[in-house]
Amino acid sequence: INFSMVFFMWTYLDRKCTCTSDTPKQGTAQQAGQQKPPDEEQRSSTVTPLDNIYNLPNTMITLVFRDFEPFEHDLVETIRSFHMVFPHMPIVLFADTHPYPPLRFPADEFGHNVSVVSLNKEPSDSSNRTKLERLLKTDYVLFAPDSVRFTQPAVITDMVKHIFKHTRDIVAIRVAGEKARCLDVEADLREWTLIYKEKSSSLRCDALLGDHLLLVKTSMVLDLSDALARPFPEAFFIQTALRNIQTHVLPEHVVKTGKTLFTTDHLRQKRRRLEEARRVDLYDRFGIKKVHQAGGELRWYGCDRTTTRCFGTVVDETPEYLYRGRWTPPCCLENLRKTARYVFRILDHCHVRYWLEGGSLLGAVRNHDIIPWDYDVDIGIYRDDIEKCQWLKNARKQSVIDSDGFVWEQATEGDFLRVQYSQTNHMHVDIFPFYLKEGGVMTKDTWFASHRQDCEFPEAYLKPLTKILFAGVYAAAPNNATQFLELKFGKGVVEKPQYPNPEVLKLARS
Repeated sequence: INFSMVFFMWTYLDRKCTCTSDTPKQGTAQQAGQQKPPDEEQRSSTVTPLDNIYNLPNTMITLVFRDFEPFEHDLVETIRSFHMVFPHMPIVLFADTHPYPPLRFPADEFGHNVSVVSLNKEPSDSSNRTKLERLLKTDYVLFAPDSVRFTQPAVITDMVKHIFKHTRDIVAIRVAGEKARCLDVEADLREWTLIYKEKSSSLRCDALLGDHLLLVKTSMVLDLSDALARPFPEAFFIQTALRNIQTHVLPEHVVKTGKTLFTTDHLRQKRRRLEEARRVDLYDRFGIKKVHQAGGELRWYGCDRTTTRCFGTVVDETPEYLYRGRWTPPCCLENLRKTARYVFRILDHCHVRYWLEGGSLLGAVRNHDIIPWDYDVDIGIYRDDIEKCQWLKNARKQSVIDSDGFVWEQATEGDFLRVQYSQTNHMHVDIFPFYLKEGGVMTKDTWFASHRQDCEFPEAYLKPLTKILFAGVYAAAPNNATQFLELKFGKGVVEKPQYPNPEVLKLARS
């Protein structure tokens, strides 16, 4: 062990030492006649702080295994390699359920240092059995992948030295044969989205791809909402990225690899299926619906045409996700865009005069899209034009499913029409029939008292109709759109965003 290691370990031991505070207690014990046995007294008098340096990794670090499969692993040899270097280091294997076949670590070789903990709680279990505070009692946690061979104590020394200086860092060592990929992670929970970007520098990362040893302060592990969530360490890095914690890679070290796992197509497919199932479960629990992969691929984990939408019935015009500090799930928004574009295309084909209404026009004027917390699209049409479109005429009589799977129907809330994304997924476009009354004013037969914007307006705003970019296409809109919106919502509505019902829940100003 080099000089820098000795100096570091001495500093660490000095910080942990309680010699000064223990002196009075020892004198009190002797006065009370509680004498130490002669052999123990002789041993304690000859032990110096330097004698404990070689044992410090055994008492500072808990070795943890989380990413392994009971049906194909190399855990015994992997743990043996660590145990031979640090024979007293506590080792914990966290499994989803009791591993089968059982994992066996003979006490005559491994002592009682190795624990296998099932995270699946039985009804008879104590709530304390799986608490990490009870199982991780050292200052640091070393996460290790399956099938590695650990031979160099200096690896641990350099990892701890870095964390000692940079207390908010995670420290990583690459496993030989793995191509390390360093990623930036943007986790936007408000918009249910993860964005991964590959970094040119590979030393400081939000996340890593490939197998690594990871050294973390135990206090940091305990601060995460679910430190052992799988897939590991993917779930781990999502949580640390949300806390602006980065991982520093030590390029001068590499850990040897063990035996090759998952060597058959059957085992590889089984592993991939399990990992994807865990990922789907993780994103469901973490509220992730949209993932931009580092390679440019976009993957969805939310609702589609065959499922229900991601939120239930809306009460007081305030969807439940707003109370969670989130906006409309991106899959719901995308399905709503598809529905709106489809309706526009049908109405254009039928020469039905339509225009964006209410919050949909407001979103178009603000940012050419649906308002990010909105949950439907509103359009107005000339009532007389219903006769031009077979789908609109039929919808007034009964619910109709067209050849593309969209549902055209009469709304139950009043005299207007609705087009739903599918029979199952009820993201929808509401179509309000307006007609002209005396004085050149547009009116309709159904009004919503809670909607301030639900009011009559001069037909002049529709003479002529204009086009505005909305949801990826150019949609029809009133002329003088900003003036039209201020007539309906009030002055400054474009510049001052607000939730649909601010009396119930207001948009927090950044």
